[in-house]
Amino acid sequence: METETPSNETAAANVAPGEGPAALSDEEVTARVLAGERELFEILMRRYNQRLYRVARGILGDESEAEDVMQDAYVRAYHHLDQFAGRARFATWLTRIAVHEALARARRRGRVVEIDAMPDTRKDSLPALASAERDPERRAIDRNLRTVLEGAIDELPAPYRLVLLLRDVEGLSTAATAESLGLEVPAVKTRLHRARGMLRRSLAEQAGAVSREAFSFQGARCDRVVAGVLARIGAAG
Repeated sequence: METETPSNETAAANVAPGEGPAALSDEEVTARVLAGERELFEILMRRYNQRLYRVARGILGDESEAEDVMQDAYVRAYHHLDQFAGRARFATWLTRIAVHEALARARRRGRVVEIDAMPDTRKDSLPALASAERDPERRAIDRNLRTVLEGAIDELPAPYRLVLLLRDVEGLSTAATAESLGLEVPAVKTRLHRARGMLRRSLAEQAGAVSREAFSFQGARCDRVVAGVLARIGAAG
């Protein structure tokens, strides 16, 4: 399953006993939001904050702008929730909205980012980033490497950076990554190989062990985005 456990369950008061937020599917939550329980939209935000942050930051390379895009994407999704037809996973639908919002902001800032325009002629075939068990000393080293890892990922060209973030950092399948970005599966595979190659040339091999902890978006930052969206939804309503 590609969703995350909500980091804060303030919407749980509106869920029946024995039916916690984590037990509700995306489709169940959206149906109840559309039926009038709009406060349950918080469940979806906390479930996908991490993914949307990584996508937006992957395109824009800026934390503050990424948060703005997250809010815009959630507000757009909320107001168009009735258009979610269930033909794709809700997570994919929401991710594509975030990608659209981030690309639009990049273009307004004069930064051209074309996800589907990057040539894929070079087909490196390299092993996946490692994820071996680490002893306490190595884990301490990994914590220090995380900043270096994030910086190296930021330096990748956006089309490769996005694929790497969704596949190796966020943990999406190749098919889900392709659908989220509007790419063909072979293009995703090629770009992932190239991204890993570029990353390995700038990092020691052990950097891969902390890839899933990169670009964390938790705690107060998560709460700030949720609060901002809820305020905007309430004002619009």
